[in-house]
Amino acid sequence: MYCSVIYNHKKRNPLMNDYIRIPSGLEGFSNTGTKAVQTATGRPMYLIEGTLAREESPACPRCGARLHVHDAYATRLRHLAFGRSLTALSFVRRRYVCPACHAYSMQQVPFKSERHRMTRALEQYARDLLAHGLTNTEVAMLTGLGRNTVKDIDLQRLRDRYTQGGTRLRKPGRQARHVGVDEFLLHAGHRYAVIFIDLDTGHVLFIARGRKKQTVHDFIDFVGEEWMDGVEAVACDMNSDFQEVFEERCRHIQVVFDHFHIRRNLSDKLISAVRKDEQRRLLAEGDKEGARMLKKTRYILTASRATLEKRDREAAEGKMRGKAGTLFGGTGVKLAGGRQEKYRQLLESNALLLTADIVKEKLAHAYTLTDEALMAREMWEIMDLCDATGNRHFRWFSRLLSNHFEGIIAHATFRISTGKVEGTNNLIKTVRRKAYGYRDDEYFFLKIMDASRKDTKRYSKSPKLYA
Repeated sequence: MYCSVIYNHKKRNPLMNDYIRIPSGLEGFSNTGTKAVQTATGRPMYLIEGTLAREESPACPRCGARLHVHDAYATRLRHLAFGRSLTALSFVRRRYVCPACHAYSMQQVPFKSERHRMTRALEQYARDLLAHGLTNTEVAMLTGLGRNTVKDIDLQRLRDRYTQGGTRLRKPGRQARHVGVDEFLLHAGHRYAVIFIDLDTGHVLFIARGRKKQTVHDFIDFVGEEWMDGVEAVACDMNSDFQEVFEERCRHIQVVFDHFHIRRNLSDKLISAVRKDEQRRLLAEGDKEGARMLKKTRYILTASRATLEKRDREAAEGKMRGKAGTLFGGTGVKLAGGRQEKYRQLLESNALLLTADIVKEKLAHAYTLTDEALMAREMWEIMDLCDATGNRHFRWFSRLLSNHFEGIIAHATFRISTGKVEGTNNLIKTVRRKAYGYRDDEYFFLKIMDASRKDTKRYSKSPKLYA
């Protein structure tokens, strides 16, 4: 039960016969000696030699007859590292033969991993490091294992946790009331995948390749109709494919369109587009001064009044944009003020920009309402205001609100968005970036599911999240 590690505290010579004896924790293994060697990469390694406990002659698994020792083989298993030095066990393993049916079998090693040439303690240590969030390369460096071996251990850990027998994904044991849906870029060349998460916990429930209707069908088939009966609302972007499938198969579920996408369309395709058109118009009319005033004003026009007021206050206080420091020289950049005054001048000089400002403020107010009737009335006023301008960008935004009207005003009741889904998309980028990309989609998807469970990913023996 003990293994000896060579160490000389005076000359620090690993070949001297001074020993540190520590419990090995290996049942049935007796240490007979230890010697210092080096691996192929030059790392020091302690080779712990020993013997397995002699066992009674086992019975043949086929016929039940007593087995005889046929021969023996030298076996080496990787073990837990001792500091920065690696360790390995070296012992002789017997092979038995049945005198009746001539069947062969190897001597059982109780501390050997089932899938790898290492001890169970080392495999469990690697699993714990991976569950804690270390990368495969970091675990390989700490344990001395190959990166492919570490990847196999991690994949098996994830399959044990999130699949049934490694062939089917486990269904969520917790009933979700609100679900978020969004797509993310899987590979270059416009290859996407769709992710479904529980908005209450942030846990990834399902991932499917593609971004068409079939992905939603696959999700509903995976969790089952009974589980979907407990879902009240689904938050998604304005993808009509997702909306049509939910309305077709789960009529009780309310689709809620994310307000961030509405505001982004307002900023990018209405306010910014109107600003560019007005700038081109002024240049064509010869008003270079008016066109110059509209230059570099996108942020001022799309920001809220509260944000502009905050920036002006910070500029008045002398706040710097960033710390320059003294080590590398240079000076910091002060925040520019006068944003509110600039904003007032732009609105006074252009009627379309003034209308866009009114639409922006009314839309922000609409999303603070908790009554669908009041929010619907606010949206109708916004659409009437847009149509009255006769401008093509305003009319496009009015059609956008009209075509997604029911899903927009549903925000007043359910108060959900795809914010957590967008956060999960950033998490996916981090997972991919830490490994410099994944070629195995199944492994990548399981890593995403594991990373989304921040409260339970630290240890592999944490409480189960699935039934």
